[in-house]
Amino acid sequence: MSGRIAHGVCPLLASHAMANAKVGEALRRLGVGAGAAAVYLELLDSGPVPLGRLDRDAYAELVDAGLACAASDDADTAAPLPPATGLEILSRHRAAELDEARVAVAGAFEAFRRHRLAQYNDDLVEVVTGEAIGPRLRQVWVSARAQIRQFDSPPYFPIATATEDSLGTLRRGVAQRVVYSRESLLHPGYLTECVEPCVRAGEQARVLPSVPVKLVIVDDACALVSLSIKEADVHNTMLVVRPCGLLSALVALFEQAWREALPILSADPPPPRLLPADRRLLALLAAGVPDGEVARELGISRRTLFRRIEVLMTRLGATTRFQLALHAQRRRWL
Repeated sequence: MSGRIAHGVCPLLASHAMANAKVGEALRRLGVGAGAAAVYLELLDSGPVPLGRLDRDAYAELVDAGLACAASDDADTAAPLPPATGLEILSRHRAAELDEARVAVAGAFEAFRRHRLAQYNDDLVEVVTGEAIGPRLRQVWVSARAQIRQFDSPPYFPIATATEDSLGTLRRGVAQRVVYSRESLLHPGYLTECVEPCVRAGEQARVLPSVPVKLVIVDDACALVSLSIKEADVHNTMLVVRPCGLLSALVALFEQAWREALPILSADPPPPRLLPADRRLLALLAAGVPDGEVARELGISRRTLFRRIEVLMTRLGATTRFQLALHAQRRRWL
């Protein structure tokens, strides 16, 4: 028996390594470098740890992020800090970076519009307004051959077949990645009637507190974009952008936001005894939706909501909501 263990993989060690990999991935998604994530995991496993054993730059990054500090009884050793404050700092940093990207792309487009749009006429950028928006959106969407990338946020242009068109492209094997704004998940009925059917059909869904712009990129052929959500709502105007520097900038903006966004739902079947409403609850919590809005979306009282959260935390062995979200992602409940 001992010989088998010595030459095989200890299940406890394998489980620990898998858990560390998941935590490291979660930290890197929040903007923590690979080296700093490795040091944080070492502190969790062995801390306090002498500073001489740690990479100084990685340790400094953890200190700046509020995830580590000198041990209280020994200034020459380092210890991990509770993650709540640090995670809030990291989240704000990522939001600030997205705001900077939003400003940069908006500025680039304004310069393009002022200096180049009149020159190109309809060759690279086409302006679509009013009732022509719906048919043009549908025409471009159903033309997809390889992939669709989208920023999704209200207000929504009324297209009765929008969800069926999305399901149709997924059935044709077109990859579909969508970054939803938190406001999307709070739009009445949108999560259950639009998001969940598409995710079950293969769409990859992630969420951010807000998205930089309403955007659909079809293959690498064109992008459908509104200059801003407010402007789309007031002026009812859409741009069709064909291959040019602006399209490349929009693709880069989407890919950056996709890396920063958090998964909210999985196409995998729900685990046994996990109610669809509880999976929806976890998705809303992972998206950072306030308790009152979660209860309203699920049609339950705040007291019932807290009781469901306590039950889920007990099932997953979590003591905080952060651990609840982390364990739910590890088990692919989201």
